[in-house]
Amino acid sequence: MTTAARTSPVAALRVYVTGVVQGVGFRPFVHRLAMRYGLAGWVLNSAGGVQIRLEGPQEDITAFVRALRSDAPPLARIEQLASDPCVPSGLETFTILESRDEPERRQPVSPDVALCGACEAELFDPGNRRYRYAFITCTDCGPRFTVIDAMPYDRERTSMRAFTQCAECQREYGSPEDRRYHSETNSCPACGPRLWLERSSPSPEGRVGQGERTDPIQAAADLLGTGTIVAIRGLGGFHLAVDATNELAVERLRQRKHRDAKPLAVMVRTLEEARALGSVSPAEARVLTSPERPIVLLRRHDRTPLACAIAPGLDTVGLMLAYTPLHHLLLDCVKRPLVMTSGNRSEEPIATDNGDARTRLAGIADAFLFHDRDIVARYDDSVVRVVGDTTVFLRRARGYAPFPVDLPFESPQALIAVGPHLKNTFTLVHGRRGYVSQHIGDLENLETLEHFTTTLESYKRLFRIEPEVAVRDLHPGYLSTRAAGDLGLERMIAIQHHHAHVAAVLAEHGVTDTAVGVAYDGTGYGDDGHVWGAEILVADLAGYRRAAHLRYAPLPGGDLAARRPWRVAAGYLSLEPSLEAAFARAFEGVDPGKQMAVARQLAAGLNAPLASSMGRLFDAAAAVLGVRRVAAYEAQAAMELEALAGTRSAQPLPMPVAGDGAAGWVLDPVPLLAALGERLAAGIDARDLAAVFHESVAAATDELVALVATSARTRIVALSGGCFLNARLFSSLRARLETRGLHVLVPQRLGPNDGAVSYGQAAVAAALLRRERGL
Repeated sequence: MTTAARTSPVAALRVYVTGVVQGVGFRPFVHRLAMRYGLAGWVLNSAGGVQIRLEGPQEDITAFVRALRSDAPPLARIEQLASDPCVPSGLETFTILESRDEPERRQPVSPDVALCGACEAELFDPGNRRYRYAFITCTDCGPRFTVIDAMPYDRERTSMRAFTQCAECQREYGSPEDRRYHSETNSCPACGPRLWLERSSPSPEGRVGQGERTDPIQAAADLLGTGTIVAIRGLGGFHLAVDATNELAVERLRQRKHRDAKPLAVMVRTLEEARALGSVSPAEARVLTSPERPIVLLRRHDRTPLACAIAPGLDTVGLMLAYTPLHHLLLDCVKRPLVMTSGNRSEEPIATDNGDARTRLAGIADAFLFHDRDIVARYDDSVVRVVGDTTVFLRRARGYAPFPVDLPFESPQALIAVGPHLKNTFTLVHGRRGYVSQHIGDLENLETLEHFTTTLESYKRLFRIEPEVAVRDLHPGYLSTRAAGDLGLERMIAIQHHHAHVAAVLAEHGVTDTAVGVAYDGTGYGDDGHVWGAEILVADLAGYRRAAHLRYAPLPGGDLAARRPWRVAAGYLSLEPSLEAAFARAFEGVDPGKQMAVARQLAAGLNAPLASSMGRLFDAAAAVLGVRRVAAYEAQAAMELEALAGTRSAQPLPMPVAGDGAAGWVLDPVPLLAALGERLAAGIDARDLAAVFHESVAAATDELVALVATSARTRIVALSGGCFLNARLFSSLRARLETRGLHVLVPQRLGPNDGAVSYGQAAVAAALLRRERGL
């Protein structure tokens, strides 16, 4: 690991590089760069980043430092580059030194990334020794976060330590000119992880292993071609795969997985195959083919071979391109799109190890494609939607986490913000750095709570953070609140849900000034003990006041109403009973006995909490328009309402506003719901009315925000909350506000939904701690 001898040094420099510079081929890159400029010295990984010592002519050192940033490996993210002159010591070679552990230092960890083009070419090259090897990787691609136990990043601190490199792999690992020089995940068919196929029930074939007469990938492909459900162990857990063009097979997967209607993701191998299934804009193509390879929601073509059961009632389909060599090989054999959905039963975490999969997926999968490389971190697929020029996260995980999202200032104490109840993430904070976890899930069962606890312990170890303060949601009954208490920390800070939403957007953009925050979502515990969810706040990171909200309506059955849109409509009707005829379509086909029970419940005020929820207003509109009265999953009605509206043009209907700037404005949606019902009864197309509803909400919000912004003397507006996953609402409101000259902030590195709440909690807590200290 040395360069050739060089001329006598005339200068020396120490260079310190921080950011994502481990696990991305940075040391080999530095070595090659030193050889290019004929410099001596060394490079090593430390817990805080990469340290470099250079000796040689000053002009060559200057050129080296310039190229260090401009020519860095594709996966590297240099955040800081500092240097100090030092005294030359007569070094004659350039060497990669053993990593140095520094217990008090911490640095970002690279996410897993997709197979690079060079490895893909080798994968399908019959003359290459890694031809059709399912674990091919190099310094530019492959697993990172899912195999790392601890930093600094070296093979012995990853799950690849179980595989001793063969002589040929070791030669590549030690050759500066090789693409796999110091590639810690390097392996080949002779020395790396192995694949095998197992059937759920005993069969004459038994276990099919790699290297045997029958290729396990081809065997799995053959099974998929006959409608069989195959569980596939991937990077961060198992997928359940089935032929996406086989209606019966997709329905069978839904029944076994207990996933009645929620959309299923589809994987194809190439961008051309994606274009055959959905409309792909240039921006969507860039995201689809990016190293992160998320699931991207695309507008589905009217006629495709995809099974209708993949996304019933929706005009979109979640598509992703193959991102591991195993996926490439499998799709190459199957030659059709595959459903690739999380390997779990609904609401449980995905299975990660082979034994767990055999137990939990036995009643779902007919066969298992296993491998023997341990998964250190559970990792779901990321899901995004491209709206205009913005990539909006629905779920942030593989490819993006655990990249940190910095705060605008340093926190005086280390924090753990435990996040919300649904779509949970947590955020660990040390100084300015916020380590936002990958998607954990809904904290509604013991298995997901255990996933939360295990992942938190892993982050604490990986980033060397022992939090001193716990930060939680205001709601006293959430499992996340219990988890915060179980940490046993001396200090706990409770943050209101919608303030956290708005703060997440402000902090991501580095804004500490006062802004108008629009937080539209399903539910959050309000300061007054009622359910909030359509809030316009005047806020900074340390505090807020509620400037406007949606008119309160009772939710009969509480949380049950999120799955029963007709109940939400009944709650709104109870505010103006004379409008019964306009609401009639909402109750068609609903059991009369249940309607009577809800009427009594509303009259008595029993289990009918008051709510100002925009998510529930979308549910009520869907019921009034006859789109959906009973939902299989939260937001199903709203998603179908958006699909029904499509891109149709529409003129908004008015929504009355009561109150004033001092006491707070109240937006009344009841007249809008009544107008929609009356026009539907008069024969106007429900698709046109769905578009009218969206534009009415956007227009009314725009007018209300303008009032609040003028009153608060600010031009900054932040949009957040799960309702802004609705592309039509998001784009319409944003365009209206920007036309007024307002500066609109939208989530970019995190999503608008509850996945960003933990980061917002952390930002608010850090601001409060700073204020306590007079900072």
